Amino acid sequence: MEESVNELRARCIRVFESSVRKTEKAFVRMSMNNQSTTTITKRLVALKIGLAVLNDTLSQQSYRYSSEELLTSRDILNSMLPSMRKILSTSKDGSPQRTLLERRIQAFELVIKILKTN
Repeated sequence: MEESVNELRARCIRVFESSVRKTEKAFVRMSMNNQSTTTITKRLVALKIGLAVLNDTLSQQSYRYSSEELLTSRDILNSMLPSMRKILSTSKDGSPQRTLLERRIQAFELVIKILKTN
């Protein structure tokens, strides 16, 4: 059965919500261990903007971020794709990890595509 555009966006929203939660937890751990949080902070902001873009697109609202913020977010999300693809290439077919990675990559690609058109 073919997935509708709205179903795809809804699934991508769930993926981004999960990514935001995981990144927030990693940020807290890193902060408690006095580790540098510069990169994870940038990624967290990009993930939150990506989530907002998905939500705004689904509800047909205009974006609440500047074009510079959207461009930066797109670049950061795009820079995260190679590491996900590398992990995907070593994961076993049919494994839960592979399924999650495939969905995450698809969600990132959708957000990047949306950000490129705006």
